[in-house]
Amino acid sequence: MAGKRFPSLAHARPASAASRCVLAAAALLILGASYFLLLSPASLGPSPTSLVNPSPTTSFLASLDRFLATPHAYSSAAAPGDLDAAIRAQEETRIYGEPGSVWPAAPPLRVYVYEMPSKFTYDLLRLFRDSYRETDNLTSNGSPVHRLIEQHSIDYWLWADLIAPESQRHLKNVVRVQRQEEADVFYVPFFTTISYFLLEKQECKALYRVWEHLSSEALKWMTDQPAWQRSEGRDHVIPVHHPWSFKSVRRFVKKAIWLLPDMDSTGNWYKPGQVYLEKDVILPYVPNLDLCDSKCVSETQSKRSTLLFFRGRLKRNAGGKIRSKLVAELKSAEDIVIEEGSAGAEGKAAAQDGMRKSLFCLSPAGDTPSSARLFDAIVSGCIPVIISDELELPFEGILDYREIALFVSSSDAVQPGRLVKYLRGIDAKRVKEMQSNLVKYSRHFLYSSPALPLGPEDLTWRMRLLVSL
Repeated sequence: MAGKRFPSLAHARPASAASRCVLAAAALLILGASYFLLLSPASLGPSPTSLVNPSPTTSFLASLDRFLATPHAYSSAAAPGDLDAAIRAQEETRIYGEPGSVWPAAPPLRVYVYEMPSKFTYDLLRLFRDSYRETDNLTSNGSPVHRLIEQHSIDYWLWADLIAPESQRHLKNVVRVQRQEEADVFYVPFFTTISYFLLEKQECKALYRVWEHLSSEALKWMTDQPAWQRSEGRDHVIPVHHPWSFKSVRRFVKKAIWLLPDMDSTGNWYKPGQVYLEKDVILPYVPNLDLCDSKCVSETQSKRSTLLFFRGRLKRNAGGKIRSKLVAELKSAEDIVIEEGSAGAEGKAAAQDGMRKSLFCLSPAGDTPSSARLFDAIVSGCIPVIISDELELPFEGILDYREIALFVSSSDAVQPGRLVKYLRGIDAKRVKEMQSNLVKYSRHFLYSSPALPLGPEDLTWRMRLLVSL
């Protein structure tokens, strides 16, 4: 597990076999990964004069409004009559080249984006924009629809970047190709999270069946494609970022490349054999809180009087049961704030205020090993204290999480007084270094339009290149 250590505690959990396989592959590119991470800021993207939009937005709603107001013309070609022959011809050209041509040492990943019927893409985006964007719309269990869709909106951010005019794109390690025989991978732009929540929110079995029918329609459309039939989906990328999304048809697409929030090795959300690190890619949740940049971190430094902060649901299922144990252990400790979370603008403001007044932010497991709270802490300049023994993190093998987070095993965290003593023993110099690293690392977790170099969209495709080795 890259970057996972317990610096002052007795032991670290061993790496899983799957993780070691991925790290072995990542080692092959360690020089390349080190190179792009050490690039100077001026070299990370186009010069200001070349930017079509010099002020990228990280707001999902603002970006969505702009996206839907802008026409997007498609020019992709249909699959050729003999796809195998066309692919062989393309590969021969890549390997042997045209006479006198020089093939670049590190070619970009070539992605073919399917032009799915509008009911799977634009219609869902418009329905969300027109009907469900307010934060007071709740699911049947009381969670805000707006927030759940936004925190899992990786499908929107990736698609919006891939189909943008090339003149407006800043990512050079991934390119959209118009012909299927030129593609390394195929992107399936079905908004699985939006489709699930828009219909599940209605608390109506009939509409839930409509959602299942829509998923089945999307499945049929996808599996009817010649490229899918050729590989059985092994080179197809599907966003499955919410644990419930696409659930009714997952068994038919388990060979495809899934974009996930975590691996959930507990088996509560994904069946055995459906997800694994050699095939799939973990992406971060979209942060709910505003970015606390270098100026903000500096200004809030003297105000961070809380040692450890947590605001969220105090009782969860599966691995999240650790939360109630942590509450019992920490509720009476000095300089520690543990609160039940609340939805809406007030809940967001309380969470943001609390994180910006704290040195450390507790990030325990939720219903799955991951939690969106981790990424809220990162963009708030609050050092995450991760207590989730089965957690796999986004972009491991590229990012070193030891620079920005602390890892504590569940068994150590609930020992009387042990976690508090550990946190109080971390010297001010190290705290300041980690806060500075949080400012630098936050760019890796902020989705934006247009997508920026070393942002999560960029690292997603870099990870795909690592996994494919």
